Amino acid sequence: MAFITTRLLHHLALFLFLTQLTHSALVPKTNNQPALKPQASNTYIVHANHLAKPPHFASLEHWYHSMVAAHSPRPVNTGRILYTYDTVMHGFAVQLTDDEARGMSSAPGVTGLYKDRLINLHTTRSPGFIGLDPGNAAWNETNYGDGVIIGFIDTGIWPESVSFDDSGLGPVRPSWRGECVDAHDFNSSLCNNKLVGAKAFDAAAKAMAGSTSGGGVPSPRDRIGHGTHVSSTAAGAQVPDASLYMFSRGTAWGMAPKARIAMYKACGPGGCSNADMVAAVDAAVKDGVDIISMSIGGPPQPFHDDVIAIATFGAERKGIFVALSAGNSGPMASTVSNSAPWMTTVGAATVDRLFPSNLTLGNGVVLAGKSLYTMQAKGTSMVELVSTDCSVPENFTPDKIMGKIVVCTTGAGIPHGIKAQNAGGSGLVDVDTTSWLRDGIMATAFPLPALTLSYTGGEKLRAYMASEPKPVASFSFGCETVTGKNRAPVVVSFSSRGPNFGAPELLKPDVIAPGVNILAAWSGAASLLGDSSHFDDGRRSDYNIISGTSMACPHVAGIAALIKKEYPSWTPAMIRSALMTTAGTLDNRGRDIRDNGVTVGSNNDTAATPLVAGAGHIRPRLALDPGLVYDAGERDYVDFLCAMNYSAGQIRSFVPDFITCTRTLAGGPAGLNYPSFAVVFDNRTATRTLTRTLTKVSEEAETYTVIVKAPEHVKVIVTPPTLEFKEPKEMKSYTVEFRNEAPGNRKTEWAFGHIIWQNENHHVRSPVACHW
Repeated sequence: MAFITTRLLHHLALFLFLTQLTHSALVPKTNNQPALKPQASNTYIVHANHLAKPPHFASLEHWYHSMVAAHSPRPVNTGRILYTYDTVMHGFAVQLTDDEARGMSSAPGVTGLYKDRLINLHTTRSPGFIGLDPGNAAWNETNYGDGVIIGFIDTGIWPESVSFDDSGLGPVRPSWRGECVDAHDFNSSLCNNKLVGAKAFDAAAKAMAGSTSGGGVPSPRDRIGHGTHVSSTAAGAQVPDASLYMFSRGTAWGMAPKARIAMYKACGPGGCSNADMVAAVDAAVKDGVDIISMSIGGPPQPFHDDVIAIATFGAERKGIFVALSAGNSGPMASTVSNSAPWMTTVGAATVDRLFPSNLTLGNGVVLAGKSLYTMQAKGTSMVELVSTDCSVPENFTPDKIMGKIVVCTTGAGIPHGIKAQNAGGSGLVDVDTTSWLRDGIMATAFPLPALTLSYTGGEKLRAYMASEPKPVASFSFGCETVTGKNRAPVVVSFSSRGPNFGAPELLKPDVIAPGVNILAAWSGAASLLGDSSHFDDGRRSDYNIISGTSMACPHVAGIAALIKKEYPSWTPAMIRSALMTTAGTLDNRGRDIRDNGVTVGSNNDTAATPLVAGAGHIRPRLALDPGLVYDAGERDYVDFLCAMNYSAGQIRSFVPDFITCTRTLAGGPAGLNYPSFAVVFDNRTATRTLTRTLTKVSEEAETYTVIVKAPEHVKVIVTPPTLEFKEPKEMKSYTVEFRNEAPGNRKTEWAFGHIIWQNENHHVRSPVACHW
């Protein structure tokens, strides 16, 4: 594929650091009094009533400059006014002394004046949003995950990033067998007590590409950015003042800031070879990692045909917790990948943060979108709109789009922005037709004026363009980060959903975690798009904001590291159970978590079902004290495969010394001791009975009472209704009888509920899904 060289249409700095010249005057000293020091300037937000603008000013901007000139004796220039606001509020931000601010506060037309202040943000806000901060017990009790080693199978790492600084960390444990390799562009001395391992596996990828270049140790250096991003999300060190340009500025933290990182590079620009990935997993297990994070996956397939399922089963047998991304193929059903029961499968959701931008149509309607465009905070003039299929390269020619705003009806990203810019386009509108509302859409760092609209906004735009012979619009960019104003979490539309293709009676995904517009460290060699070999507009950043279940997965891996630190003897299944049974199902408004995916029968306020959100959104503080857990191990998973009628030969793919199935799993595959229930009714079975076993992990004696919310048309009976635990690690079993009371034939329907074991200290919740 040809390398595309971009024209630099605008030589604009991303930040304007303008030196303000102050005219000093000599003040005669009288009575030995010292000369007065000039007051320091601060940023103030001036909230103005735009309707009060005097008619002799041609524009609001002219009026704003007049206000500044009237109340400040210093020269006025465009650099003094930092931003203008014209959508959610009207006004401007400006540098003023305190005296100047007091004078401006009483100026005609000024509604309010607010001194700017710093708001502490944590890594795209995701640690704070899920309840992690320096004063929080989850970090303090686990010493920030110190010493736990997370292995990443990914695109490599950029070791020079400050997110991998090892200040304050002691040596890695003596039992660690990993190492950092020396390669042509990677020196082992770049590793430290934070980055304790770095290797690369590319032989299969080279062979597939027909490469004849050989010799030398493959380099673990990340030239795409993905591996650097996910590893810093899970275990990055504290980094003050991190941001993508002016967006998400704050202190960056990983989920487990003192955990150690081992990178196993197995992916490149062309993707990830299964052979390379299996080699990487193998090496990680040999080296002695505690956690494996894999933000990788392909189409759903039977477990015995999935080498990643087989390799991760081997990791589980060694006691290693494995987190994998659910996939980005939503909102269609049955798209979830990495869905074996020994994997923890992670879907993606939003946090309570927006990057607002607006598209004002020629008829005055304002459509709210998201954008990470940085160059033009004041907005644009009205420009003609042209709608096109942006998946067709021939549509990006000067004769079709020069001087116009391109509306992409089939989605768009940075490459489309580069092509539009090269062809002389004035801007671009990306319509996400799979997402109902703005809260759940991705923001993109487009290289030209551009934003993303949701399906709802896109429909309004489509209707306007159909009604006008020459539709026009203008952009407005606040270049700001707004937190706490939107409903969150919301399950994003691209997050892959159940039911589970490989095992319909196993509910997947397991949980959801922040995976939309996540800020984390980035490769110094990569463009903002990632792979710089095809589309590169020259922009670089130490941190980047990207989205995907890839971003959600390391959140769970990092939290698993905290749990592993607190309970080093826990099995992977116990850690997964703690994450699932304490997960939340309500958003920050106290309402059901919303599914933002546009599907048949859904609307803009459809609740996310367990097929979409699994057990719910991760809550680290509660996961560190779950009370009870559902445990499982190798023998349980073999029984599960036997219940799925796998042959002895197929099961030997997972357990080489397997001979024959000797136990019957009561209830079939749904009888696995899993923290969720998926029940399938058929014409032959009106009642399904399943057994679960709980293990006590709390210290005090406790009694639990069951609470049942039965799915519609299903009667659920739990026996016994109470469980009394007295001893540590004590196990108690219970049975659940599901009776089908649905009339007629309901072959394609699902219904949902939950089973909760609770007392005054703990709330152990399992989602229930029933299918006809």
